Amino acid sequence: MAEKRENTYMPAGHRDGPETETPAGAGESRTEVTPPVLGVRGMLRWAWTQLTSMRTALMLLLMLAVAAVPGSIFPQRVQDSFAVETWIEDNPGVGEVLDFLQFFDVYSSVWFSAIYLLLFISLIGCILPRAKKHWQQITSAPPRTPRRLERLPEFGALELQSAAAGDPQDGPQEQQALQEAAEILKSRRYRVQIRETSVGAEKGYLKETGNLIFHVALVGVLICVALGSMFSYRGQKILMEDEGFVNALVAYDNFYPGAYFSEDDMQPFSVQLDDFERVFDRESTTHFGQPLDFTADVTTRLGADGEPQSEELKVNQPLTLDGARVFLVGNGYAPEVTVRDGQGDVAFSGPVVTRPDDDVYTSMAVIKAPDAQPQQLGFVGLLLPTAQDAGDGLAVSVDPELGNPELQLNSYYGDLGLDDGDPQNVYVLDTEGLEVLNSREEEAGGIVLSPGETYELPEGMGSISFDGVQDYVAIDIHYNPAQQGVLIFALTALSGLVLSLFLRRRRAWVTVETTPAGRTLVRYGLLSRGEDFRLRDENIALRGQFEKKWPVRAPEEES
Repeated sequence: MAEKRENTYMPAGHRDGPETETPAGAGESRTEVTPPVLGVRGMLRWAWTQLTSMRTALMLLLMLAVAAVPGSIFPQRVQDSFAVETWIEDNPGVGEVLDFLQFFDVYSSVWFSAIYLLLFISLIGCILPRAKKHWQQITSAPPRTPRRLERLPEFGALELQSAAAGDPQDGPQEQQALQEAAEILKSRRYRVQIRETSVGAEKGYLKETGNLIFHVALVGVLICVALGSMFSYRGQKILMEDEGFVNALVAYDNFYPGAYFSEDDMQPFSVQLDDFERVFDRESTTHFGQPLDFTADVTTRLGADGEPQSEELKVNQPLTLDGARVFLVGNGYAPEVTVRDGQGDVAFSGPVVTRPDDDVYTSMAVIKAPDAQPQQLGFVGLLLPTAQDAGDGLAVSVDPELGNPELQLNSYYGDLGLDDGDPQNVYVLDTEGLEVLNSREEEAGGIVLSPGETYELPEGMGSISFDGVQDYVAIDIHYNPAQQGVLIFALTALSGLVLSLFLRRRRAWVTVETTPAGRTLVRYGLLSRGEDFRLRDENIALRGQFEKKWPVRAPEEES
């Protein structure tokens, strides 16, 4: 009787019993496995494979969306440099760190540009091999017919009537049934191939085509956005009533050119503000005084020889002038003042742009007269469109319209710092180092002026007159030569996405054979690549067309 052996695995060093020595030369036949050295070329190939994977592209797209979030949280220099400087001043320490990290220049920052460039490369690397594979699938024959169609998710069989078997109608034979089945599948937009005893069919190639269109269009959007940022420009201008603006670099108050902007490419047009109208709510008790509409009547002219055109400029209704878009982004009041120095000479005269701070247009006013002698003069205060006494010598504005305009100012003298050549904000007067002439804390008190009044400054420093009030508007001018390209590619990407989401890749096979009774037996099966909740409906529709085409033997007729 053979001895029964039990093969039990015991880890080395943990077997029971005495240890035995390994015979000399027993391990010489074993070869050590040495991992291959990847090398520089292999590392580059691996990095390219990782970068061009769809997972990496989706991750970079998500990173780009997250990287754009600070642009909506923090003010951006390209939009409002004054707001950026104010934020940094109001948040000392943190503001300088965020500025160093380019959080106020998000869309031109190094890290945002790096993500943008990597996403562009990743999409290109994804598209090329997928396009090649998709072309091979389109030009190749449908997959071979499975041996057992009944194992497919959707299956059906029909036995056709035959006169040879005593049926009242005579159905098609094998080859004719194959031809007719192929025609039916073609009518349902399948690409078919007739074989000896079967038909192979496939449809839904537009799903992958739509996917490729989406990715190609996304690359087009990225290219157009990049081109737009390089060749576009954006600027702001404040226009007084009856004042004109010519689209030239020196005419802008603020100007932000693209990296490859050329002044020679600026469109020759002009805009003149003829009139400005504000409409406020005068009927509602809960929203009384709130703005309802702003309308700027302007005269535009294209080129030096262009005919003047009268047009309306409204909020969210920009004008298009030779490809440039003109937006109405703000408005306010500009008090007209005249400042005379201690020698009686006019040191400043004209409208002063104020900055509205609330819904009733209480506006900050800053006036600088660097040409005044013997000392430079500066004024800072408020313009109240409809002033009303609030007690204790204070006044507030109770309505945004010019019902009782009043100018309340503090005055200063000294070096305004304008002779140093350092840029200054026109809406800010740095009073550090200046001597106070008028304020509520001084014996002379503050300056309160109504239209037509003049105030003599203390210490013989001159005078200031309030001559009237003008309207002004702030316009934003955008030029982006790739803007239409972005729109076209975005709509194309949306169309490709719809195709890829709503179309299904399906395969169908039909086999035909003759039964021992002499009848034609048709079997068919359906398979979908991916989830397809409508595959059952496709089975029902296909069977309906088969039954309509052929005389099908009912199950109860079977013996």
